Amino acid sequence: MEKKRISRAVIDRLPRYYRYLGDLLEKDVVRISSKELSEKMKVTASQIRQDLNNFGGFGQQGYGYNVEYLHSEIGKILGLDKSYNLIIVGAGNLGQALANYADFERRGFFIKCIFDINPKMVGLKIRGIEVRHIDEMEEYVKMNQIDIAVLTLPKAGAPQVASNLVRWGIKGIWNFAPTDLHLPEHVIVENVHLEESLMKLSYKLSEIQESDD
Repeated sequence: MEKKRISRAVIDRLPRYYRYLGDLLEKDVVRISSKELSEKMKVTASQIRQDLNNFGGFGQQGYGYNVEYLHSEIGKILGLDKSYNLIIVGAGNLGQALANYADFERRGFFIKCIFDINPKMVGLKIRGIEVRHIDEMEEYVKMNQIDIAVLTLPKAGAPQVASNLVRWGIKGIWNFAPTDLHLPEHVIVENVHLEESLMKLSYKLSEIQESDD
């Protein structure tokens, strides 16, 4: 049986559902209707139902959604019932900030090592995570079960480093480098272009300012 293709837009909304449901759990909310959830998330109730129906629905007529169950099921869909080992390539300010973000472990993402080319960084520990020279990265990746590489290095070096990582067996790359990576189709790349996000904010601010003039 062919697996149903889910649109990227639906997938992009799942982490947001997961976050809002997690907030409801912390407030001891047991159940919620699609209408109540829509009011909190500013997404239409119809959209919520359509999104969740892609995965089986999860709701009950006249009851709504069990918050704990729905939170758990969306977590499974997102793969959060598994754990992943990560390395960070680039121990600059952004790499250090990510290494210091302890909540990754709560979601099952474990940063095992950091790599950098700067000899002044090598040997340091960031939240207990060792910084090694990038020359040691090939052996480390091949000898350890690493699922995801996080790239926080300059634009010029990112494509070659990414290509090397794929050859060494990495299947997932979280790319913060300001460049597009052209890698084999079996490699999953999630790009986080911070400057582009800031430019979008700038555009929206400009629109507001122009409308106020």
